[in-house]
Amino acid sequence: MADDALQGVDMRWLAERVGTPFYVYDAAVVQARIDAITALTAAPGLQARYAMKACSAAPVLARMRAKNIWIDAVSGNEVLRARAAGYALEAAEPEVMLTTDVFRDNALEVVRTYGVLPNIGSPAMLRQLAAAGYHGPVGLRINPGFGHGHVHSCDTGGPSSKHGIWYDDAVRAAEAATRDGLTVTLLHAHIGSGPTVQEFSSNMQHLVDFFAECLAAYPQAQAVNLGGGIPHPYRPGAPTVDLDAFGQLLRTAQSRLSQQAGRAIRVEIEPGRYFVAPAATVVTRVTDVKRTHANSKGPGHTFVMVDAGFGDLVRPAMYGAFHQISVWHAAPEAATEPTIIAGPLCESGDVFTRDDAELLQPRLLPTMHPDDLVLIHDAGAYGYTMSSNYNSLGRAPQVWIDRGIPYLISRREIFEDLVRTECFSAL
Repeated sequence: MADDALQGVDMRWLAERVGTPFYVYDAAVVQARIDAITALTAAPGLQARYAMKACSAAPVLARMRAKNIWIDAVSGNEVLRARAAGYALEAAEPEVMLTTDVFRDNALEVVRTYGVLPNIGSPAMLRQLAAAGYHGPVGLRINPGFGHGHVHSCDTGGPSSKHGIWYDDAVRAAEAATRDGLTVTLLHAHIGSGPTVQEFSSNMQHLVDFFAECLAAYPQAQAVNLGGGIPHPYRPGAPTVDLDAFGQLLRTAQSRLSQQAGRAIRVEIEPGRYFVAPAATVVTRVTDVKRTHANSKGPGHTFVMVDAGFGDLVRPAMYGAFHQISVWHAAPEAATEPTIIAGPLCESGDVFTRDDAELLQPRLLPTMHPDDLVLIHDAGAYGYTMSSNYNSLGRAPQVWIDRGIPYLISRREIFEDLVRTECFSAL
């Protein structure tokens, strides 16, 4: 579990200092995952990017930059976060890439101002770039016709995915880009991790074969990006990816693609979840325990009410994601019972214990009482970054633990934060 390296940290003390709920990150776990990917991509011609949408906390970005892991951003503001962390947007190498399905807010302005590499997921975006005065290198995100995420609601490739330009249309898009003064220097596809480790491995090989077949149509391409999606084992006993085998696949791919192109082709990967998923835990406090009783509508349940909700961690409510749950300092011999962990929001879906069909799934957990601390593990990826102010609740604080020392890296939002942007002015 994510708190294994945090056994020396007094969660009760932290809870009293910053209040509940809060996120707590283990710097050692982040560093271990960074080191594993750095070793994986150590061969010439390989490069790792961090898909920072998974977790954009400043200490995470700082450690990525220290190990020369480049950035994949998905908004103009994520690009600016990378810049604030020290990434050189104007560097000769495309250290920061902007991959987005739609230009919105300041995205076009950021591309025009800093020359960050735009990775295009729709043909119209090429015309928008040219109209905005950008004439430079671009990436082309291609939908190869296959692939999907770790759950069925996360389709990242294939006919039901909104991401990328359909492979039959990609060459025409590249030709149109050339006419507008844009040069396709990178080919990209993200097909997701798939529901099993075996599917991830076979999909990655399939993706390499796909690029080997189409690379000749893009004579200016200097890099091929295989996307992210290295699975993280959220469930106990789930298999893990063989990184040695994956590294061999990447080295073989780089050699094969370079040989076919007749020039050096950089092969990139961009894991996000893998870097940070196990590094964070949501700590929440039990406020009450209540029970329903069986009737003609169904069985009764024990509901443990906690102060964290899907505004803090939305993955279980959004797509039935599984997170291990434990009780802080519960005795090994403590009595257990089937339990539903439910939050404070005015929504029936504000429940952390669901199955992959998003139905209630009680967990066998120690019997709990008000003021107990509940730990929701593996919350580092798409946890805080997807949190919200639903019900006008402030976002939880984030605590970073480095060598046993806790640092507050974002405070709890208060009422003034929520209304700061509100106004009533004539347009």
